[in-house]
Amino acid sequence: MSWYSRIASESGAATVWHAGRDAKLLCAQRFVRLFAYGASFLVLVPFLSSLGISDAKIGLFMTLTLLGDVVISLILTAITDRIGRRRILSVGAVLMASSGIVFATTRHSFLVLLVASIVGVISPSGNEIGPFRAVEESVLAQLTPAAQRTDMFAWYTLFGTAGTALGSLASGAIVQSFQDKLGEQGHDKAYRVIFFMYAGIGVIKLFLTLALSSAVEAAHMVRPAPESAGENQPLLGDEANACPTKMPKPKTSVLGYLQSLVPHISPESRGILYGLILLFALDSFASGMASPSWITYFFITVHTLAPAILGTLFLVTNILASFSNLLALPLARRLGPLKTMAFTHLPSAIFLGLVPVPPPSKDSPLGTPMAMAFLALRACTQSMDQAPRQAFLSAAVLPAERTAVMGVVNTVKTLMQAVGVGFSGILAGRHQWVLLLGGAGALKATYDLLLLWNFSHLRHRQEEEHERAVPTTLEEESRA
Repeated sequence: MSWYSRIASESGAATVWHAGRDAKLLCAQRFVRLFAYGASFLVLVPFLSSLGISDAKIGLFMTLTLLGDVVISLILTAITDRIGRRRILSVGAVLMASSGIVFATTRHSFLVLLVASIVGVISPSGNEIGPFRAVEESVLAQLTPAAQRTDMFAWYTLFGTAGTALGSLASGAIVQSFQDKLGEQGHDKAYRVIFFMYAGIGVIKLFLTLALSSAVEAAHMVRPAPESAGENQPLLGDEANACPTKMPKPKTSVLGYLQSLVPHISPESRGILYGLILLFALDSFASGMASPSWITYFFITVHTLAPAILGTLFLVTNILASFSNLLALPLARRLGPLKTMAFTHLPSAIFLGLVPVPPPSKDSPLGTPMAMAFLALRACTQSMDQAPRQAFLSAAVLPAERTAVMGVVNTVKTLMQAVGVGFSGILAGRHQWVLLLGGAGALKATYDLLLLWNFSHLRHRQEEEHERAVPTTLEEESRA
């Protein structure tokens, strides 16, 4: 094997290159969607402020948007496999485009903007929200062999990170260009141009969705064929002479129809899901405590970093976090997804807990550089668990359950992260940074150890179902 073939294999690039058209289209969808999120997130607060909306209402706006998106995501991911994945993604793209038009043309209506933000999935933070990710990850897990899922999820994550970064860069360039030409009056026009761009990206996403094939839909179970005619079955002549009877159609209530849309989750998957939800909730709560906003505030207030240095610091950490996804792939192939998740995430948790320990430079000349170094070291392994986690989750449940399960998991994680952000405000207000960031690191380390303790024995669910089915089939054949 040549050196470039080995690099392509170890980095997962070969997996993406040889993936089918549908997988490539899903990666493209994530890129353009996160491009739109990155562009709109940068101007959302200034735009609302320019409309005369107070800071308190802007905070309420962002909170209600997040909660509304959580509810919508939970509902849509529960019925996606019955309604159709392409239909749900297409409707989401249309709503996304409509939301961009509403933001670009509406002047002062707080309620109209709030509804458009919730329905059209305007991201308040630039991160992934809404039902799209759960649906796309479920499809990728279905289209990709189990041995290559970690590779595909890593590149899927990298496409999203690149989209967010380029969207923010484009948004900043547009605002700066209008400001240079029109002064302060150029901000309003720049904001509306960005939201028109958001609407245009929604249209692009719609075309990408329509280009998907039927292979992305959920593989429903085929009904068993009727038993062959035996001694107790009527002969063909008897059937022909018999009077035809029309079987009455069962009456289905609206409630029964709605219940039929929700996929059945097996008892084994429910047990796994409950355990994973508790652990992912713990990790997400800690992530909310150590959100980028609070870490930024920590370095500004405690270490008095200049904006230019702080910007460079977070640029470096984002680059390290983005490309560390690819470094997790060789480990996942050798250790498996679960051990890779824990062994890469545990050092990140430890470094996070060490960030508030060094004193500021006024007390120690090496204090601030050490705190910055701990943050950079945390970024080196911070994102290495993302792709293995999705591969592990897709293997822990049955294929027909993936979309709903991933939707529930993402919903719980978003809610607990919001709770963590709110809780950390209390500790940050009291300047208890060691308790805040150190506690977040301790919670994340606890999550890693509990994950290993509880799920190290877990096997691939499809393999277990197949092994259970084989003896049953052999037994039936022997009886026959």
